[in-house]
Amino acid sequence: MKNEQKNNREDVYELNRLKNFPISFFSISLGLIGFTLAWQKAEQILEINLKFSSYLLYLSLLIIVITALIYISKLVKYPSLIGEELRHPIKINFFPIIAKIFLITSIIYLPLDIVISKYLWWIGVVAQFIFSITTMSSWIRHTSFEIPHLNPSWFIPVVGSIIVPIAGVTHFSPELSWFFFSIGFFWWLILTVIVVNRIIFFHPIPDKLLPTMFILFAPPIIGFISLTKLVGVTYFGNMLYYFGLFMFILVIAQLKTFLKIKFYLSWWAYSFPLDALVIGTLLMYHETGSVFFRVISWGLLLLLNFVILLLGFKTIIAIKNKQICIEE
Repeated sequence: MKNEQKNNREDVYELNRLKNFPISFFSISLGLIGFTLAWQKAEQILEINLKFSSYLLYLSLLIIVITALIYISKLVKYPSLIGEELRHPIKINFFPIIAKIFLITSIIYLPLDIVISKYLWWIGVVAQFIFSITTMSSWIRHTSFEIPHLNPSWFIPVVGSIIVPIAGVTHFSPELSWFFFSIGFFWWLILTVIVVNRIIFFHPIPDKLLPTMFILFAPPIIGFISLTKLVGVTYFGNMLYYFGLFMFILVIAQLKTFLKIKFYLSWWAYSFPLDALVIGTLLMYHETGSVFFRVISWGLLLLLNFVILLLGFKTIIAIKNKQICIEE
């Protein structure tokens, strides 16, 4: 009898885990696929003969598929809960992560298989456009958004548009890449003003969302990468990189605050911005040949490896202890 009750409790718990499986879980996949791209670029530019990125690619794709299958199961069993996430002022901003995963994977496949890269890019572009329209429309038509809902995760739909040109210049007319770059760039400027205003003049961002502060330096760094792909090295592109680098330093200066936060799934917000910073710094080294950027590239790559290992360990422990995918 006790065994039956225990089994029933476990079954109910598993169902609840599926019901509470958040769209933000895709941030793990994004962090890992970005980590794969960072290693791929490091192997090419720093001449590291490990082929570590190949194994990371398989691992990342496996986790992406598993995450997608679980979320599809949630969609089939609890479609109304997906609708609630789409109407949520914070959770809606995580849906464009799906488009970003396709776009980043297409960049990885550029030197591996141009055809696969092109298909992935087109899927990412279409998804990014749909999610951009959906998300930005919700911003405009909202009836319940408040200042506390605003946080750096609102940059996620914007960053996806800035990523498009990186592989886009290879796959299609540069005009389409300029279209998306313009959307991302100008919305980044608008949101930067709004988000900084919220951070300075209103109540502090809650601990659970505090790791999203790392997203602040992702748009200018990715903007530098995309602009370099579009027109080559420019003074304005360099300004974007250095502004992103400063924002990284500014965020790192708040390290004591981050160390006090207990583990949340939002910790994975540390990963993708660091992925972008490593890739952007590697590009600076590739374009300038400066020893300074070579040293910085190595330092940031080591930091990124440490962060990914820490996040992976913390996530596995949290899953084992049933601390995530629980009712909020």
